[in-house]
Amino acid sequence: MRWEKMGDEQDMGRGLVQHINPEGLSKNPAFSQAVVVTGPAKTIYVGGQDAVDGSGNIVGEGDVGLQTEQVLKNIQTALAAAGADLADVVKWNVYVVAGQPLQPGFEAFMRGWGRRPNPPAITMAFVSGLARPEYLVEIDAVAVVEEQGGR
Repeated sequence: MRWEKMGDEQDMGRGLVQHINPEGLSKNPAFSQAVVVTGPAKTIYVGGQDAVDGSGNIVGEGDVGLQTEQVLKNIQTALAAAGADLADVVKWNVYVVAGQPLQPGFEAFMRGWGRRPNPPAITMAFVSGLARPEYLVEIDAVAVVEEQGGR
C-alpha cells in the first residue's frame, strides 16, 4: 500500500496503528495529519470530559491550566476503566472557551501528555461556551488497543 512509506507504524500485537504525515501537508510535532488503525483492535471513545472531580465539584475554576490537568486525569480514569492509557490515544478533540489563554492549557496538556514520537491526530476549536459557564476546556479522546481474546 502507498501509506507504508508515509508514516510511522506502531505494532499493537495483531493490529497496527499508523501515523501519517504525507508530503504536501505541514509537519507538526504536536499532532499527526492522519492515523490509520488496521487489524483486530478495540476502539475506545471517551466522551467530553470537563474539569470536575469524582464528586462533581469543579476543579480549577477560572484557570484553564488547572482545568486541563483535571480533564486529563478524568480521561486517564476513563481509559484505565476500558483497559487503555494515554499512550493509546489516536485522536484528541479539544474545545476551549473563546477568550481563554491557550498557553496555560497547552503547557498543562504537554505535562500530562508529553512529547510522543508519533502524536495522535488532534482538533482544537474555540467555542462560545460549554455545558456550564465555569467550564473553560473540554476534551474527548479516541483510543485504540489490541483486541483481547478475539472479541
